[in-house]
Amino acid sequence: MTNVFMPQMYLSMMEEMKGSVFLGNTWDQWVLALSFAVGAWILAKLTYWLFNITLGKMTARTATRLDDILVGSLQRPIVLGLTLFGFYLGYQQLEVPARMEMWGDRMFKVALALTITWLVARLLDALVREYLVPRAQRGETVVIESQLVPVIRSGIKLLVWSLGLVLAMNNAGYNVGALLAGIGIGGLAMAMAAKDTVANIFGGITVFSDKPFKAGDRIRIEGHDGTVKEIGIRSTRIQTLDGPVVVVPNFKFNDTVLENVTGEPSRKVKHELGLVYGTTPEKMEEAIAVLKSLVADHQDILLLDHLASFTAFKDFSLSIVFVYYIRSGADIFAAQTKVNLDLLRRFSAAGLEFAYPTSVELQGTYK
Repeated sequence: MTNVFMPQMYLSMMEEMKGSVFLGNTWDQWVLALSFAVGAWILAKLTYWLFNITLGKMTARTATRLDDILVGSLQRPIVLGLTLFGFYLGYQQLEVPARMEMWGDRMFKVALALTITWLVARLLDALVREYLVPRAQRGETVVIESQLVPVIRSGIKLLVWSLGLVLAMNNAGYNVGALLAGIGIGGLAMAMAAKDTVANIFGGITVFSDKPFKAGDRIRIEGHDGTVKEIGIRSTRIQTLDGPVVVVPNFKFNDTVLENVTGEPSRKVKHELGLVYGTTPEKMEEAIAVLKSLVADHQDILLLDHLASFTAFKDFSLSIVFVYYIRSGADIFAAQTKVNLDLLRRFSAAGLEFAYPTSVELQGTYK
């Protein structure tokens, strides 16, 4: 008898609860709302499993990495979006005051905007991490690229989240136009204060994209001549030939003439040799022949292209212009020393006498 009485009591209690009201809603409405929320949570879990197991295995068999990036980036935001949507549908089943309903709708729209923002930020960051970071790791200008990539990633995140927050605040009912106007005035003040930093960063991006030089190159800029030791996002360090390290702000590379000595196909060297007035025409011809043979005998460091010509009768000498080109990659100073010593030996052996004074000019050129 007790066994029959207990189910009847339970059923009667359930009937009473159906008609009762809790916080302005019947128990049926609360159960329906809870069912939507729990159902959405279960659906979100199944979706997460589908992304991880089924789609993960499918994308692993494809040759491209793009589908793996999409699956990895979208799964968590989509699961969160489904959960939010389920809770919103459950909330819609309840009778609430008008003001609370308004705030509930706004909160859902804000959460949805932030979820979409999270999805876009994750996707863009994954694309940068997949395609730009490996390039920076294997690129020639590793220092600047390794510094530039974090700046790009942070900039993308900042831009996406800023737009997302603006959208969320608009959904929350705030006057975004007035807020943006205030931000614009503050941003202008900050931009004026940080204009040098911004100019240096854009200069670093110019070096990164145009690649006018790389670490290890010898360059000349604004009177500084030396080897590039380090390329940063804001500045570049140059080890000058005199010894000190010069730090050049990167914005200089945007509006200053730069000479890349290492990038030259060859280095032009010009000598103006003066022989004494007692030199006979035969000896002048011999001097020119000696200069031509000098170039031919040093093809390991010199190009065959050269010039040796009797050009002028000067006040103190008979002038011979001698032009030769040092090969790219050769040590410029060592090559000059080797050529000059051999020239002295050959002229001395031929009895060719230099007049005083004799001028020497060294200049770089692209050929």
